[in-house]
Amino acid sequence: MTGGDQVELAETPDLHGAYPRLSTEQVRALERGGRTRSVEADEVLFRAGDVDPDLVVVLSGAVAVLDGAGPDARLLAIHRSHRFVGELGQVTGRPVAVSAVAREPGEVLMVPVDLLRRLVVDDPQLGDLILRALLIRRSLHIELGAGLRIIGSRYSADTRRLREFAARNRLPHRWIDLETDAEADELVRRLGIEPEETPVAIWRGDQVLRKPSDAELAKAIGLRTPVPPHATCDLLVVGAGPAGLAAAVYGASEGLKTLTIDSVAAGGQAGTSPRIENYLGFPAGVSGSDLADRAIIQARKFGAVLSVPARAAALEQADDGCHVVRLDDGTELVGRAVLIATGVRYRRLDVPNLEDYEGVCVFYAATEVEALTCVADPVVVVGGGNSAGQATVFLATRASRVHLLVRGGDLGRDMSRYLVDRVSRTPNVDVRLHTEVRGVEGRDGHLEAVVAEDTSTGVRDRLPAKALFVFIGAVPYAQWLGDELALDEHGFVRTGADAVQGAGRAEGRGTPPYLLETSRRGVFAAGDVRSGSIKRVASAVGEGAMAVRYVHEHLNGARRSGWGHRPRPRPTISFMISLVPP
Repeated sequence: MTGGDQVELAETPDLHGAYPRLSTEQVRALERGGRTRSVEADEVLFRAGDVDPDLVVVLSGAVAVLDGAGPDARLLAIHRSHRFVGELGQVTGRPVAVSAVAREPGEVLMVPVDLLRRLVVDDPQLGDLILRALLIRRSLHIELGAGLRIIGSRYSADTRRLREFAARNRLPHRWIDLETDAEADELVRRLGIEPEETPVAIWRGDQVLRKPSDAELAKAIGLRTPVPPHATCDLLVVGAGPAGLAAAVYGASEGLKTLTIDSVAAGGQAGTSPRIENYLGFPAGVSGSDLADRAIIQARKFGAVLSVPARAAALEQADDGCHVVRLDDGTELVGRAVLIATGVRYRRLDVPNLEDYEGVCVFYAATEVEALTCVADPVVVVGGGNSAGQATVFLATRASRVHLLVRGGDLGRDMSRYLVDRVSRTPNVDVRLHTEVRGVEGRDGHLEAVVAEDTSTGVRDRLPAKALFVFIGAVPYAQWLGDELALDEHGFVRTGADAVQGAGRAEGRGTPPYLLETSRRGVFAAGDVRSGSIKRVASAVGEGAMAVRYVHEHLNGARRSGWGHRPRPRPTISFMISLVPP
């Protein structure tokens, strides 16, 4: 064995809990449902793209985690005795992003993924150890650019679209810029790709997708699970943000056949939050993406399935009292009750030429992916709410300086006090009140500065910035509803007594609507899209759970009235398809 081989086979140190060592008792607990087997050197235990592979516990020998395949595969980690080899996809039901290969002969314990998912939920100590490690590994893989490769120009709208899709779904990926990356030319030539065929996505090392749509990319990497044709569910949830995920968990756990859809990714706007510190039960805070991943795992425990993307295009009434949601690809989904939980989208700044930098230097989220573009550089954050505050605190750990521009004169008007205090105590944050963006400056697609005006004095400053993060309020994602439901003057969905102007009766009902019911019987709304809602994650989760109670009451009344009669629902089938707007 050469010195280089010895270095390669040295066990990777534990990084912040990403690679913990299991105790003898914990290994024995896994042995009760797993199977022990011998492995040879270079034996593949699972490959990137595999769905539901076993978790691997190393008993002897060494197992490597690799990015890619063949001679170009990159070594990410080496695991030895009592360490486990796995990836977050194994508990969320998504394809794994890395491969596991035995480096030495030895013995491993193969733990079925169903047992793994039960342990994560049912065994607090062991489950939390494994889940925390898998969540941290996912973040490390994103930072390392493992998994999917996207090759495209920074000036391409399609490149920006694919990068945003990957970021919102927390897909480990690496962007190779055709304009600046020397590796891009060599790859394009080797793969025989013409310029008009870019951007391309490379999956599993050899699967090349030329200019794919989000749906094509999702299908290729196994994100999208087909909806059973002509299936009718008890509860059809449109939107997989906090309200929609809560409804999926509570609906499925209480025996409702539940289908949840989202156009981009689970988590909604909350899923892009780097850290939520005032959510009950997480005293150290939790990232929005981690919270969404935990909710997906819970939903899967009760039979939920995740598939993206699927975009709602219209809501229609069926003759039998059911409701139809038509997707933009023509697919029709039928539900005996519908919950609208499509949330909101951040407004765009009205600034000339801003679109030239969107997706490259201008962002509407602040996750690890966006933060990687501005390490040690100055950035500007625009907004005065919690999203802006969370982004500011998070980016301050990466950027050299963060300028927070707030249109109002009081940072505490729309921002929680704990965030105001955190922002104020962060030394490299510059808070500017009464300030708005008047322009952006850059060259060759690279942002160089933001022009900001103090509206109380009219004085303008040029703030050096390599990235601009925008959180300036939100508009409801309800345009797809057309005139089917009553909306308020700002486009939010009316519910309860507010849904029926003056008459006090919901459509087709002789009694007043339920608290979260819309102007149409059996259609409910929860979360940020609902008129009068409190724009907080906890309240959205509460509304999603509460809506399930009203759905039960509605369905029980419907059965008594004769329409949609069916056997008692069984708690074995539930669908969850992510469908929240970008």
